[in-house]
Amino acid sequence: MPAIVVKRFPEQALAVRTRVPDELSWHFFFSAPEGRIAFKQLTPAVSCLESELSGATGRARVTGAAVAGWRVSAAPALKASPALAERVVSKPTSLSRLTHPGHLCTMSLREHALTLFCSAVGTVRPAPMLKRALKLQQDGCPQLLVKGRAFPVKRNLYLVGFGKAVLGMAAAAEEILGDHLVRGIINVPLGIQESLQRAGMQEMLLKPHSKIQVIEGAKNNLPDAEALKGALAIQELAEGLAADDLLLVLISGGGSALLPAPIPPILLKEKEKLTKMLASRGAAIQELNIVRKTLSLLKGGGLARLSYPAQVVSLILSDVIGDPLDIIASGPTAASSHTVQDCLQILTKYNVLHSLPRSVEAVLSSSPTKPTAPEDFSHVCNFIIGSNRLALDEAKRQAEGLGYTTLVLSAAVCGDVGRVATLYCQLIRLLCLGCAGLGEGPQSDEVRRDLLQLVAELQIPGLNLAEFLQALRGLGSKTPVCILAGGETTVQLQGTGKGGRNQELVLRVGLGLHKARAVEARSSPGSCEIIFLSGGTDGQDGPTEAAGAFCTPELVTEASQEGLDVEAFLSSNDSYAFFSQFQGGHHLLVTGLTGTNVMDIQAILIRAME
Repeated sequence: MPAIVVKRFPEQALAVRTRVPDELSWHFFFSAPEGRIAFKQLTPAVSCLESELSGATGRARVTGAAVAGWRVSAAPALKASPALAERVVSKPTSLSRLTHPGHLCTMSLREHALTLFCSAVGTVRPAPMLKRALKLQQDGCPQLLVKGRAFPVKRNLYLVGFGKAVLGMAAAAEEILGDHLVRGIINVPLGIQESLQRAGMQEMLLKPHSKIQVIEGAKNNLPDAEALKGALAIQELAEGLAADDLLLVLISGGGSALLPAPIPPILLKEKEKLTKMLASRGAAIQELNIVRKTLSLLKGGGLARLSYPAQVVSLILSDVIGDPLDIIASGPTAASSHTVQDCLQILTKYNVLHSLPRSVEAVLSSSPTKPTAPEDFSHVCNFIIGSNRLALDEAKRQAEGLGYTTLVLSAAVCGDVGRVATLYCQLIRLLCLGCAGLGEGPQSDEVRRDLLQLVAELQIPGLNLAEFLQALRGLGSKTPVCILAGGETTVQLQGTGKGGRNQELVLRVGLGLHKARAVEARSSPGSCEIIFLSGGTDGQDGPTEAAGAFCTPELVTEASQEGLDVEAFLSSNDSYAFFSQFQGGHHLLVTGLTGTNVMDIQAILIRAME
């Protein structure tokens, strides 16, 4: 019999916690004849979630390594159901039973989609990632094992880090390294420690008396004086290392703004003024990064050069499409593929070459004209330990366990949010035709042609759509299908509303399905049910509390019944306001801060209706 803890929430729901081997579970039992029960997550430390249940009685079950801080909200008619609790606790449900086919058929597509998203995020959270990639072998001569590669250690290990996910990475790393860690410095976003503390995510925080110094800066993800202070502290540590030392570098998205160290005599305000001027004249983010790296002491391989002759080992959480080492956080430990000539061409292109501060002119005139040779980085080992692809692979594994035939479209979906929404709408339309037994014929051929043309315009890296469409042809009409994708879209702001790229994408997909009448087959015997999800793996989509949203083909019709005009919300980029009002926020994906970031995850789930 497992240990049982019974807790009553203010809303009178009864929660029973049970512990079984390798699993901590919360079971919520309730009786709500006149209301719907909603579970709002305050911490994302979960691997599976069933929520938003309704009916006379029901049960929600959450599993994970460290589930805590869940709030239950419900209709006033809610009453606890101890009898039901006792009946189930006497035979606690295991994770294997949760994924039993007989149980899965009772789960909604929404619950499945949420399960996939949570599992994808869970696999790229700092602690699991670090523990998979980093091990300390104490037998004989102590060694640090990184993805199977050995590095000797003898209390000569130093740590630096910068990025949005680095605090959690550092906490996990310090636990693994123990007494071999001499000292560390990390530069993290302003306010992140307080936010994680408030969210109950203690595992993401450093322990008292930690050897790692934490510096917070880069308010609103912009370089500032505090970020510069942290960057200079990291520089000083790196310059003091000896040949016998090992420097462990933790890098994640947002690291570029947290590592501002202009080459003297350039001042930070001069560098920022130049990049803002370039941005205002239409320079792309790739061009801005080339200029930043050229004028930086630490970016573009600068940190690795300053750390020589120490051994440098970088553990990198990628938030960039394709995982390019010289682009993630502006590549502080990777050889830059660009030269000062590339920088000069960009400055000329945007007509700023003749209005540069004298400090910038001095640095550019003395910079090497050739890129650093790869052999100059022989003391450096870079490891990608987390990425969007890794998250998608875990979601795919979970989806297949749920009984879906699962295909990954791409981990590099990018481009204008409107065009990407059209791509997903056309894919859903093709899947609906297949579900209705119309997978072959003029309608399907037309959709395939449209998809091929659209993908050619979007130029999504590495996507072989013809091969993907061929895989879809082999699916049966009754086969539950899951399409997964990841990446980052871009939104052209036209209004002053509040939202994020994921919520905007979902709202545009909902509108596109409505306009295209992509689910006309639902009136036929071969009809299907559909859900689309898009969410940011960091748990925050734009300046909102939501990670993203869900939609179904009925969204626009149901919204109009509530007096909500989808197109009006889109015209002002006000997707968060829409989803907050629509059905009381039921379609928002709210996870809270996750402590990680590998861009966004999208999921299309389709299955035939009974």
